[in-house]
Amino acid sequence: MSISLVLLPLAIAAVTAVHTAKGSGVDAQGRNVCEVGTRMRDTGLLAEALTDVGAGVRVENPHQLTASWHGVTAYFARDHEGTWSAHLTGEVDESRARGIIASIDSAYGRRVQAAVLARLRERAPLAGLQVESETVSADDSVALVLSVQR
Repeated sequence: MSISLVLLPLAIAAVTAVHTAKGSGVDAQGRNVCEVGTRMRDTGLLAEALTDVGAGVRVENPHQLTASWHGVTAYFARDHEGTWSAHLTGEVDESRARGIIASIDSAYGRRVQAAVLARLRERAPLAGLQVESETVSADDSVALVLSVQR
């Protein structure tokens, strides 16, 4: 089976959901197509997130990559506006495709969080701040306590 997903940035997805009842359909080639909200933007972080969910990844260029795992191959492409789409082939239906994208989006969120925390730790001293403590909650959210250095 084959299915294509349009991966909309979350803010755009919310607006789209309000204005249209689209969500899924069939493209000109007869492939199932559905729209899925996502926060994915950075190709490098997307490739790392795909690796985190067990995919073998091949980055074609900053706007295309291919991922393969568990009987599914996904071709990711970004258009001129920065919106990603994913075409999944193999042992996949719409429900599994949405589940796969949700797991990738979660892994992507963890990668973004790690990158932001690394930048905060790196830049804090330059701003006259020092990390006093760091607490990770059960939901993997992180709270940093920073103090002003004198």
